[in-house]
Parts: sequence; C-alpha cells; structure tokens
Amino acid sequence: MSPSPEKAFGLAGVASGIRIDKLSEVRPIPPPDHPNNPKRDSVLLSSDHGPLPVLLLALTVVTGAVDAVSILRLGRVFVANMTGNVVFAGFAVVGAPGFALGASLVALAGFIVGAAIGGWLADRFHADRARLLLWACVAEVSLSGAALVTAASVANLASDGGRYSLSLLLATAMGIQNAAARHLAVPDLTTTVLTMTLTGMAADARHGNWRKPPLRRRFLAVAAMAGGAVAGAELVLRRGATADLVLVTAILGAVTLGAAATSVRDHGAWRRPPKV
Repeated sequence: MSPSPEKAFGLAGVASGIRIDKLSEVRPIPPPDHPNNPKRDSVLLSSDHGPLPVLLLALTVVTGAVDAVSILRLGRVFVANMTGNVVFAGFAVVGAPGFALGASLVALAGFIVGAAIGGWLADRFHADRARLLLWACVAEVSLSGAALVTAASVANLASDGGRYSLSLLLATAMGIQNAAARHLAVPDLTTTVLTMTLTGMAADARHGNWRKPPLRRRFLAVAAMAGGAVAGAELVLRRGATADLVLVTAILGAVTLGAAATSVRDHGAWRRPPKV
C-alpha cells in the first residue's frame, strides 16, 4: 500500500531538512545549536559536561574540610590552597611566630608530586574525562584513607612526625584533585581555588545573568567550599581531626562510586575533552 500524499510529502521533507506538518505549512527543522533547539543545561548537569559539575562540587566540599584539619590541627599550613601556603612559607622565613617553614615546604612538595600524578593520569585518560575523574578519585581516596589511619594512630598531631605525615598525604591528594579538575575543564569548578570564581561572579552579575547556570554554579562552588570548611571545623574542634578525615574519606568514596557508575553507564559526548 502506497503512503498517502501527506505522509509522502512529510518523509521527503524530513529527508531534505524541511518539516511539513500539513501540505500548506512548511517549516525548516532547526539545527542542534538553534535557539529553538537548545542544549540541555542546568546548574548541576549540562550537555557539555554531563554529571561532572555535581561531582566536582562534592570535591570542592572536600577542599574546605581538608584545609580545616590542616589549619586547625597541623599548625597554620594549607594542603589545598597553595597560594596561602607560599605566603605562610614567606612569613616563616622571616621568623613570624606561629608559622612552620618545614610543614609548608612538605605540603608544597606533596602538592607538586600529586599534581604530577594527576598530570600523568590526564595524559593516560585524556580522551575520556569520566575515566580520568574515576582514577583520580581512586588515588585521592586511597591517600585520604592513609591520612585517616595516620591521624587515628598518632597520639600528637602537632609533633613534627604527625604534622609532616598528614601534610604530605593530604597535599598529595589535593594535588591530584587539582590537576584532574584542570584537565576536566569545567568552567569555574577548579575545586580548590575561588579567586577567579568570585571575580566572575562580581563581573558578570551586573549583566543580569543571575538566573543563568554558570553564575549559579559559581555561587554553589563558594557555598560548597564554605560548607566544607564549616563542617570540617566543627568536627575538628568538637570531635578531633580523625572525625573530619572520616567525613573527607566518605565524600571521596561517594564521588569515586559516582564516577565509577558514570564511567560504566553514561557514554555521552561530554566524556570527550572540551574544545579549546
């Protein structure tokens, strides 16, 4: 049975890029990037980056919690924010009270080693962002677990042995995280630095972009790090460093499981490296 004239015209129209709903109505099919056919984009999910935003926001919470234990229990040393650590090292050089040069240098060395490991992972999995995040999280949660065991077994974290061990382990983990986030290249989600995020918020707010996902994502990044710092400080001051590291390891474990599930189930185009 031959198709009706309406169906025949409809099939021909689709094949030629023209949508024909009726014989008297001819409309072009909008291309994928046309305003009437927009990409799926929200604060936590996007066509360009898939589930990466929500996973990186969780890692941003980790940053706040990790620096809570390093500042409050390891003696004024950053293990995630190397800008502050370099400044602290400068203070220690001139003998400012309360700053330890050795701890700052150990953290810097650990972070550099971690960043090198993260760079190697980025080279190894450069074509698949899902697998890059997965293996970076596997390495990071392993180091966090080792830091947790160390904190639970060392009687005095303020001693040089405890301070240096934890600084090295945590800074290495954060170096891996920072390098992986750099290669994942989700805008405004570096997971460890908020300077440019805050700059973008202030610079773009005047253009009336408050409701757009990128600006909202910046607000979430700031809130995530602040929330991690509040939760970490509360645990460190009331329960001890071990409790905070339990939280850090639990979040990293959850992100690792999420990255593993994504790596297996989601084969979207977002897994490919973003166009530069």
